[in-house]
Amino acid sequence: MHSFASTDNVEYIALQSFKSSISDDPNAILSSWSGPNICSYKGIFCSDPPEPLSSASLVVAIVDLNRANLAGTLTPDLSLLSHLSALHLNSNRFCGSIPLSLSNLEYLYELDLSNNLFSGPFPSSTLQIPNLIYLDLRFNSFSGQIPDELFQNPNLDAIFLNNNQFQGEIPDSLWSSSASAINLANNQLTGSIPASFGYSEPGLKEILLPNNRLTGCIPEGVGYVTGMQVLDLSFNSLTGHLPDSISCLDGIEVLNIAHNKLSGDLPEVVCDLRNLLNLTVSYNFFSGVSDDCTRLLFRNVGFDLAGNCIPGRDLQRPAPECDGTSAGGLSCLRVPGMRPAGCGGAGGDGMSGLPYFFRVSVP
Repeated sequence: MHSFASTDNVEYIALQSFKSSISDDPNAILSSWSGPNICSYKGIFCSDPPEPLSSASLVVAIVDLNRANLAGTLTPDLSLLSHLSALHLNSNRFCGSIPLSLSNLEYLYELDLSNNLFSGPFPSSTLQIPNLIYLDLRFNSFSGQIPDELFQNPNLDAIFLNNNQFQGEIPDSLWSSSASAINLANNQLTGSIPASFGYSEPGLKEILLPNNRLTGCIPEGVGYVTGMQVLDLSFNSLTGHLPDSISCLDGIEVLNIAHNKLSGDLPEVVCDLRNLLNLTVSYNFFSGVSDDCTRLLFRNVGFDLAGNCIPGRDLQRPAPECDGTSAGGLSCLRVPGMRPAGCGGAGGDGMSGLPYFFRVSVP
């Protein structure tokens, strides 16, 4: 094993350029960044190159400066680290833009720029990184619309955009994403959840949309994303009934629809989901709940139904709030019943499960 990297000093130049772009390093993290032995620099991890080089040198594979409290901007010269596989810069004070040159990093699989001071529109440079698997931009101040192209990257498996200032509607392309985890919480997204939800890729495991400004109904197709484990739609303004199709989510562990304007009876079949660990339906306008839901407590399932309109239950809304008009102006009609016969997804031509249900909005 070689002790240091030297690809014609290109990587040395890139790291010194990065160091020069830092305006404040209160913990002297970069004090070790001097001399040609760049593999000894703090936060730099080297490895054998992913493909043979003319020299036998190591290459910079990972830059990990998480929680270093660095202030500055990102230099375009980071693209000179041509074999970089992971760039971890969370919990710093970086600002400005994300260089377009990062799109040249063909081996970059992980990009974590969370908890910084970045702002402006969604960084288009991240859309062009060819083999990116993990993208974390949460806890910044990005704004504007989320581009459709983000969810059309077949390699992305984890997308974290929560705690920014993104606006506009959820792109329809989200439901065709190959990602297993998508977090858009704590933004300013508006409009309804696209009806194409039921056409989501089967690999989607976690979708978090809480604390936005979403309205309208929960699509009936939600139950056809049968691999879902975590679904959080809380703190929005969703209306209508909770779809019976949710009973198809056999793998669901966490279901949070609290702080919306949902109404009607809480479907009994939802409380029968065998892998459920936490069901939070508090602060809606539900008017009925079955004994099966009550028995969730005996299964050690977290169950919160406070702040609804259920007669005989503790901690419910005052009667004047439950007069039938508080739940908003839309009703979501559905075919009621027991567990849907069509559980199994809406893939292919989309006709294998969806016709069992229908969804319309009426005044």
